[in-house]
Amino acid sequence: MNAEQSSAADRAHGRAPAPNRRERARAAMLDEIKETALELMREQGTPDVRFSDIARAMGLTAPALYRYYANRDELLTDLIVDAFNDLAEHLAGAVGEVPADDVGGRLFAAASAYRRWASAQPLQFALVFGQPVAGYAAPEQGPTTEAAQRAMANLGALVTLAIERGELREPLVREAGPAVAACAAVKSAGMGHEIPPTTYQAMMHAWAGLHGFTCLEAYGHLKWLGPQACDEIFAAQIRAAALAVGLPEPRPS
Repeated sequence: MNAEQSSAADRAHGRAPAPNRRERARAAMLDEIKETALELMREQGTPDVRFSDIARAMGLTAPALYRYYANRDELLTDLIVDAFNDLAEHLAGAVGEVPADDVGGRLFAAASAYRRWASAQPLQFALVFGQPVAGYAAPEQGPTTEAAQRAMANLGALVTLAIERGELREPLVREAGPAVAACAAVKSAGMGHEIPPTTYQAMMHAWAGLHGFTCLEAYGHLKWLGPQACDEIFAAQIRAAALAVGLPEPRPS
């Protein structure tokens, strides 16, 4: 079967056609460019790298890279999307190991996976949650937004699950302002469930608390506590997050 026949067979069976040799070569080069960029970022301690440095490390001329990326921002966008997708896969994998009827356990699994990913992938964590790269502007409502929403949808999914199971309690703080109510309405439309403004506000409180601890630890500011103390404080932070939102108390497996 030649390439044209193979492509036709794929279409007939609803499959995406297999990439041809040129497409495979291009994909391999894109991967090499991204890996080289990440390695340079690790060496330099900053995500702000130049095309000329990447080209030199790959034994290419800078203009050669423009066959694959129009500019540095396009490359950074690709790296950020990859990081968010990797985070999403780690979170989904961790949550999927916990029974669907254990909302608290799923919260603990998701938060712990987020923490582990940040420690294991400090560069990618810095790319998506650290200080913005000078001069970089992410495309509005583009691939970075979609990837970020996919990665960060886990807390919302837990709230939805708790609503469906009748396990969502009143949040700890029971007043929310009109701007927060407007944000909650937008979130509700996207989730397919009405999220009360106070619950939406509590979700943001929970994420801010978990993310704050993760940042402090990932950037080395909690080393003085020692590993066991960090584990115990993080477990307590997850319980505080559940209390803030009104989710069932998490129980580590």
